[in-house]
Amino acid sequence: MWLLNSSIGKKLIMSISGLFLILFLVFHVSMNVVAVFSGAAYDMVCGFLGSNWYAVAGTLVLAAGFIIHIIYAFILTMENRKARGNDRYAVSARPKGVEWASQNMLVLGIIVILFAILHFSQFWYKMMFAELMGNHEVMLGGAAVSPQSGSAFIDYYFKGNIVITVLYLVWYAALWFHLTHGFWSAIHTLGWNNTVWMSRWECISKIFATVICAVFAIITIIFYLNGVGGGCSATCVH
Repeated sequence: MWLLNSSIGKKLIMSISGLFLILFLVFHVSMNVVAVFSGAAYDMVCGFLGSNWYAVAGTLVLAAGFIIHIIYAFILTMENRKARGNDRYAVSARPKGVEWASQNMLVLGIIVILFAILHFSQFWYKMMFAELMGNHEVMLGGAAVSPQSGSAFIDYYFKGNIVITVLYLVWYAALWFHLTHGFWSAIHTLGWNNTVWMSRWECISKIFATVICAVFAIITIIFYLNGVGGGCSATCVH
């Protein structure tokens, strides 16, 4: 099947899965904005999602898209390196017109993956997964917390914690570089471009990546400085 065996087919799969993950980022940053204004409202969103069947189904689809994107990214990278052979060692300078991000997508992707694992271990594992396992409370720093008390998790991991905050800011920086190239590259692969729109899509990609990552970064800094107000404290249990 050409979709699985051809280079174009593999790029198409990676592009579609990448755009799907971009939509998730929009949803995720929207949730974080809610947390800034109201911890109680954020807890309501967490409770609404929780371990309900639609949230679990969405998580499985998201996980599948994430895994597919990673697998095909590695496959295409290895195929490109194999095709270039020793030529990739011929020059050390970056070719004119080639973005730094496009030459380092694998490294950027690995950074994004590692920090995604950190994020999942701090939040998803102790929230949705804990609920799926039948746990009605988890321990945060010796205090019992409901898995649906998202504001308590934010306060615990970010408020006054400079190390975690800096690590997340590094994550956003890598994500920015990854998105600026990945977004318009996916559009190009899908054929939604022409001579005029190619440069426009590059500009749109940079604006989109900047807005998303800047909002994530600002929210994280707010969490570090103030925590989340109006929600459950780290000791509350629903």
